[in-house]
Amino acid sequence: MLAKGQTVIQYMEQLAPKHLAEEWDKVGLQLGSLNKEITGVLVALDVNDEVVEEAIGLGCNLIIAHHAIIFRPLQSIQTDTPMGKMYEKLIKNEIAVYISHTNLDIADGGMNDWMAEVLGIENGIPFQDVHHERLSKLVVYVPKTHHQQVLDAILNAGAGHIGNYSHCSFNTEGYGTFLPGEGTEPHTGKPGKLERAEEVRIETVVPQGVRSKVVQAMIKAHPYEEVAYDLYALDLKGRSLGLGRIGRLKEPVTLGQFIETVKSGLEVDNVRVVGDLDQPIRKAAVMGGSGSKYYSQAVFRGADVLVTGDIDYHTAQDAKLAGIALIDPGHNAEKIMKARVQQWMSSKLAAHKYETGVYASQVNTEIFKFI
Repeated sequence: MLAKGQTVIQYMEQLAPKHLAEEWDKVGLQLGSLNKEITGVLVALDVNDEVVEEAIGLGCNLIIAHHAIIFRPLQSIQTDTPMGKMYEKLIKNEIAVYISHTNLDIADGGMNDWMAEVLGIENGIPFQDVHHERLSKLVVYVPKTHHQQVLDAILNAGAGHIGNYSHCSFNTEGYGTFLPGEGTEPHTGKPGKLERAEEVRIETVVPQGVRSKVVQAMIKAHPYEEVAYDLYALDLKGRSLGLGRIGRLKEPVTLGQFIETVKSGLEVDNVRVVGDLDQPIRKAAVMGGSGSKYYSQAVFRGADVLVTGDIDYHTAQDAKLAGIALIDPGHNAEKIMKARVQQWMSSKLAAHKYETGVYASQVNTEIFKFI
């Protein structure tokens, strides 16, 4: 059984929810339709003509990419231009293109966590806050006989997290009343007769990112035909989510030694460096893409080095004066996302018995050559 397009994207948005994207960003479906069965998914950093040909060769009709193919408003699509030809080829081969960019950067378990992991940054946290997760209070009334079943479903779907504590809830026993109307099929009682049932009121906190998932799990586990529940918006802030990651290394190394870790972990042959190769590195920061403008935040958080792409000359000078080392592995270092998203999506589809194949693009989209 092949997965539908909306199903594939639903899984992708569990990893990288769209609401995490920065306001200026262009994420989501950019070309084509998701209203179809997906024969294959190709995960790419960028979409160019070689990547499109790769998708065609693999029989993929969906590309999930990190960088947008349409970022600035189009005035026209001329099919005798290189970009126009690529759009035409995608449309003729019915290949949809979906973009997951800053939402993947910001997400827990996303781009910046992957980069921090391969660099040996432990317990990395964002150093540029962007988004505070909204919280809701879920209240649902459950018959005592199904209390544990519904509670487990809610908590296992992601509700009940407060700080470093999970499975937090409050449960109060009481009595519920209801009068089933004509044509109903109540779990207990009969139509037209007032029913009084022993119930438990469950209260728990639900983060915005899993709200739909929690409600669906609750309704599926609940025995009642009509589930009585409330969702209240809270003024409390949830987790702070943001760009980049900063944390300590397992043990101090020199900048020169850390450069080799960067090259190996991000699979790059060359890096640009600002700093003394013998200086000690204890606390490191990383930001995928172009993050040099955030060097001052990394300094404020105590980083000895910032790893990011597209560092310009004057920012490098300012960073050196501020006492922080810089390592630029290039923007293309974000290619680490291809294998990670492929693994994520493959496991999700396999768990639900879908036969849609998922492939990590083998095309090298690095635009620069080092001579």
